[in-house]
Amino acid sequence: MVIKVYVASSSGSVAVKKHQQAVVGFLEANRINFQEVDITMMEEQRLWMYRNIPRDKQPERGNPLPPQIFNEDHYCGDYEDFFQSKENNTVFTFLGLSSKPNVKAAES
Repeated sequence: MVIKVYVASSSGSVAVKKHQQAVVGFLEANRINFQEVDITMMEEQRLWMYRNIPRDKQPERGNPLPPQIFNEDHYCGDYEDFFQSKENNTVFTFLGLSSKPNVKAAES
């Protein structure tokens, strides 16, 4: 299973940048393997992301903003969903992961 975080590297929105950094930072800190997909560089990926976000999560006007989070092809949610799961301590369930990844202790 690969967690995919759809981001926009050239976003002009400070809020979008902060939200992207929060998601990526959390995944890195918790050593969760993920793939960052830059929708500003790959038109095909951007269109795929738009098509695979459920209708009830689509904005009334315009396109969904990054970050958008998927587990393989399964839609997990957007930043607000991620933030809620973090507040509720249910991020691994939100991501569709069974538990926190095993981290091997560094040998001395």
